Amino acid sequence: MQLGLKNDEIRLEKYTVKWHDEFIKVKNELLKYTQFGEYRIEHIGSTSIQGMSAKPIIDIVVGVDNLEKVDEELFNSFRKAGFLRLRVEKPNEVVLAKFTDETYQVKTHFIHLVEYQQEIWNNLTFFRDYLNSNEAARKEYLDIKTSYLKNTTSGIKDYTDFKEKFVKSIYNKRNAN
Repeated sequence: MQLGLKNDEIRLEKYTVKWHDEFIKVKNELLKYTQFGEYRIEHIGSTSIQGMSAKPIIDIVVGVDNLEKVDEELFNSFRKAGFLRLRVEKPNEVVLAKFTDETYQVKTHFIHLVEYQQEIWNNLTFFRDYLNSNEAARKEYLDIKTSYLKNTTSGIKDYTDFKEKFVKSIYNKRNAN
């Protein structure tokens, strides 16, 4: 299993259970270096969806009580586990990444630091759970991803935007319940 993508690179790999194994390994590292309970660290994104081809990057959501009270001590703990804070501006979310080496060219893991059991946390975990339990939705999502890649293999923002309507339609299913 080869993890990692360069900046703005998009490539899908066939699903492998090794993604889950890698998540467990990293979760244990995070538990070692932080004060989080196990239930506040979840595997999300396409690598957490059974049978789904995905970008070879492990996405992890970590839930905090209050994002505004996150301090440098926590970021130091993440650094000990190999994660660095990115200069990504997202509302109600802090993004960290793990890299293959000190050139910081190839990202292998992302942490999405959000407020525990609030909207972003709930949307991300619901999306994973919904696609894991719904074969038709999994197929539709894979079709959307592969149709984008028929035309290009770069442009992470365009790739994300291309998938956004489908992703939001799944989030709306959570909000309808």
